[in-house]
Amino acid sequence: MKGIVFTEFLDMVDDTFGSFVTDSVLNDVDPPSGGVYSAVDSYPCEELIALVGTLERRVGMTMPALLRTYGRHLFGRFVVRYPELFESYHDSFSMLEGLDGAIHKEVRKLYPDAELPRFDCRRESPDRMIMVYSSLRPLADLAHGLIEGCGQHFGEVLAIDRFDDQEDELNVSTFLLRRQPM
Repeated sequence: MKGIVFTEFLDMVDDTFGSFVTDSVLNDVDPPSGGVYSAVDSYPCEELIALVGTLERRVGMTMPALLRTYGRHLFGRFVVRYPELFESYHDSFSMLEGLDGAIHKEVRKLYPDAELPRFDCRRESPDRMIMVYSSLRPLADLAHGLIEGCGQHFGEVLAIDRFDDQEDELNVSTFLLRRQPM
């Protein structure tokens, strides 16, 4: 998992809960990396899960809630860090439909060794889309938060229903997205 996911997570913890909480989480987990992350290096997903699990115990939020909060934060940070990736999209559905194609292509230019999840989209109507997330990593809650962040970025209210499944080693979540009137 790319280091940017870790650096942005720690920034979110600092901003939301304070540096004391960040330091105590890192001390409790004592990750193999020493808690020092480079945005371009790779680290095991288990290290992120351990950080989130420890934060869960510290702040009293559930892991799913923390990962969704982090997903919304991370989407906003991606917009700031990589604005060129967002310029050609005019709404959340077009952006989400572009994930596996144009956006992941650009991500691979920046991070050639990135192991990215798959997002398969099928638009059922102008305001209804099915999106299937598939990954070896158990991060559907993070993906859920990223989808919410995408809707917020485009000023859209998205109703999201999610159905989780396991297919062999793959974590598969099906998201039913419905754009709501403002």
